[in-house]
Amino acid sequence: MTQILVLFYSRTGHVASLAEAIATGIENAGCEAKLRTVPAFSPCYAEPSGDQFENEDGYLFATKDDLRDCHGLALGSPSRFGTMAAPLKGFLETTSDLWLSGEMIDKPAGVFASASSLHGGHEAVLQSMLTPLLHHGMVVMGCPYSDPGLAAIEGGGTPYGPTHLDANALRQHEREMAVRLGQRLAKWSRYD
Repeated sequence: MTQILVLFYSRTGHVASLAEAIATGIENAGCEAKLRTVPAFSPCYAEPSGDQFENEDGYLFATKDDLRDCHGLALGSPSRFGTMAAPLKGFLETTSDLWLSGEMIDKPAGVFASASSLHGGHEAVLQSMLTPLLHHGMVVMGCPYSDPGLAAIEGGGTPYGPTHLDANALRQHEREMAVRLGQRLAKWSRYD
């Protein structure tokens, strides 16, 4: 079965909510969604070891094998001064072997994010996540302007990918944009 990795870092649950919505879209389109996270920041990123396999919310930690084995990727992060969170960046910086081997080339990918303020760097954080995906040779996709969520006048949503402007819960259009990105990733991940 086509498997799409939904890899994210979330401290307050907003990015996790977007990840779950993307997973819904993937599964509604008949593919398997594999949700994974990364450990919180430490001075140097290290693979989880010993009995450390999941975070406090029950999401399993990603491994490079998860990237190697997936047919597509959705990558998500909160905004940290307009860039992706350090734990996610740290994990991606361990993937040079995948870059050298070309194992990620031509796999479809999309990005998603959350920021706590209107000018919190929604599009900048998405672009910061696109850079390593492009270096890996992935085929990136966003949200086309035919997506009705881009016409919303409140909350998140960009052509680069679904976003959430922090509130108590995802707004309907934010969730729907995430579901639609999951569906698009599923569609394009089937082409091998």
